[in-house]
Amino acid sequence: MKILLESNTALKSYHDNYKVGTDMKNISKYLSGTILGLSIAAASGTASAESYVTIGTGGQTGTYYVVGQTICRLVNNLKDSDIKCNAPSTGGSVANINGIRSGDLDLGVAQSDVGFNAMLGLKQFDTKFDDLRSVFSMHGEPLTIVASTKSGIKSFDDLKGKRVNVGNPGSGQRATMDTLMSFKGLDFGYFSLASELTSTEQSSALSDNNIDAFTIVTGHPSGLIQEATTVTEAKIIPVEGDDIDQLIKKYPYYAKATIPGGLYKGNPNDINTYGVVATIVTDKDTPDDVIYAITKAVFTNLDRIKKIHPAFAHLTEANMVEDGLSAPLHEGAKRYYRERGWIE
Repeated sequence: MKILLESNTALKSYHDNYKVGTDMKNISKYLSGTILGLSIAAASGTASAESYVTIGTGGQTGTYYVVGQTICRLVNNLKDSDIKCNAPSTGGSVANINGIRSGDLDLGVAQSDVGFNAMLGLKQFDTKFDDLRSVFSMHGEPLTIVASTKSGIKSFDDLKGKRVNVGNPGSGQRATMDTLMSFKGLDFGYFSLASELTSTEQSSALSDNNIDAFTIVTGHPSGLIQEATTVTEAKIIPVEGDDIDQLIKKYPYYAKATIPGGLYKGNPNDINTYGVVATIVTDKDTPDDVIYAITKAVFTNLDRIKKIHPAFAHLTEANMVEDGLSAPLHEGAKRYYRERGWIE
């Protein structure tokens, strides 16, 4: 399949050892149309009365927001349950994990690399987050670099001296760019400008000629990239080569990925890159029955979820229970997976 993150067993080894359219109208269709049609059966193991759950997501034009809204719609329609769920827009992966740690969020969507760093107290995190727990994974998220055609950028090396948006601090795209630049022995001085715009600001910045290129880590197709390539002439730039192969070898939460041609205007060919996996994470102290109910709601309705957004189309139970889960499984998720015979 395309937008496919190829298998990487190193992360599993680490884990064992630890024991859209161009505007918001399309997102609205997902959230008020297909999702509204989801009607789910009662989840056994009813959570305690009035359990309020907040799921951190990302920018409102991004896939993380759709993920959170989808889960909350399912949870809020649970029969015989008093769980109430909301999924506000947030700054992204790092912000979500920090929110879980501080108690401001109960769950969050986070890139697999950011979860890995949080567990070990690396990169964006000063201390280890030993209580971080995985629930399940979602879609693959390739690093995607979009450059205006007039910039002349055709490869990563062409970004030198250009105006590039590297993402706002706390976002998954920024975390990925930090790792990539460091691995290459570079810093953001490599660019003439390293702007820190949020994901929702990037498309207009490109069309207004305030930047030459932007980076994003996202599932495809992406409404944001559709907007960018429709409003202005822009190309998706490959991120590949021997150094990327070595990067993937060193960091087991990464994998090679391919963005299919034809998804975006002016981009007819497949683009090779690499990426992470979007995961749902929580704290170990989040009640087991709450996580159990959320997990059951998602997997009971997986066929419907796969139709909500193209990025979800290739989700499988097997991948969701294993791929990219940098933190140990939460006990509530384990309970459901054992019932299904997916884990021992």
